[in-house]
Amino acid sequence: MTVFLDGPRLPPARGGKADALVILLHGYGSNGADLISLAPYWAEALPGASFVAPNAIEPLPEAPGGYQWFPITQLDPHLMEQGVRAAAPSVDRFIDAELEKHSLPPERCALVGFSQGTMMALHVGLRRSRPLAAILGFSGLLAGGARLEQEIASKPPVLLVHGDRDPTIAIPAMFDSAEALAEAGHGAQWHISYGVPHSIGPDGLELGGSFLASNFKRALA
Repeated sequence: MTVFLDGPRLPPARGGKADALVILLHGYGSNGADLISLAPYWAEALPGASFVAPNAIEPLPEAPGGYQWFPITQLDPHLMEQGVRAAAPSVDRFIDAELEKHSLPPERCALVGFSQGTMMALHVGLRRSRPLAAILGFSGLLAGGARLEQEIASKPPVLLVHGDRDPTIAIPAMFDSAEALAEAGHGAQWHISYGVPHSIGPDGLELGGSFLASNFKRALA
């Protein structure tokens, strides 16, 4: 079932029509209001970008104001793959609707995910027929990597950022994800944020902004 998504937005810092779109996918139990807070940090590097952070498809009763892309009680690979596949159509539809709304082509759209949102960004972004500008994933992983070689449809640039003190999704998950991408004929840049738990450190913010800006610039070349 496809669910209509929406969430908080931030228009281009320079005003006027957006020349790029950044879609931010939050983590389990969080919401769009939390992740849209990244946008001001990147507004200077991406002055023409419009930011949107949709709330995930299901409210989470035990986390008031929180949402989930799919239920998850443990990092079971089978359940995570089932979850991303079930939620993917809603994210795909949202991307299409936002691109149409802003009259932008896919190569002017980047996906940014945190934790469970990274799982969604990687799953959806790599299976779209036309490549997006970039996929930036914080503190997450690639679910269903064994099937990616058969299913990958495009190869946008990927950057994975992970804290070495993450107790929720341990840092080996980042290396496993990068390896699975390589086995599927793609690849990823990666960065370790030292001393950072399950969150985004200042170095990750700075690197992420530069990564997005350089790939939007590349798309215009």
